[in-house]
Amino acid sequence: MGCLECGTCCQETEMLLSKKDIERLQKKGFSIKFFARNVKEGYITLRNLNGHCVFFDVKNIKCKVYRDRPIGCRLYPIIFDEAKGVIVDKLCPAHRSWTENNKKVVGKKVIRLLKKIDREATQRSSS
Repeated sequence: MGCLECGTCCQETEMLLSKKDIERLQKKGFSIKFFARNVKEGYITLRNLNGHCVFFDVKNIKCKVYRDRPIGCRLYPIIFDEAKGVIVDKLCPAHRSWTENNKKVVGKKVIRLLKKIDREATQRSSS
């Protein structure tokens, strides 16, 4: 159940950002225009640059903000699929190392995070 540090999850990311994720990255000196994009109805995701997350260091295959990365990145490869619910993303080469119990525990965190992001998006779009 360990990260292989392959960078697969950093390719073509659609990672949703919470208000705390945004604030944490801004405190590190990054402009929201650099790392984020508005997608729809108040939702904000990480930006991609040349097919990968703006924080992905292609040469060293590392996250430039690993200690401060978004919560969704920390919970990956457990994701929410609209059709299937909480799943282990099969794009992750380490997906087979996750047990049902691990998926269940982390899945609860994913659901809480998504509810929080939904509330924040609703607030943004109504203001």
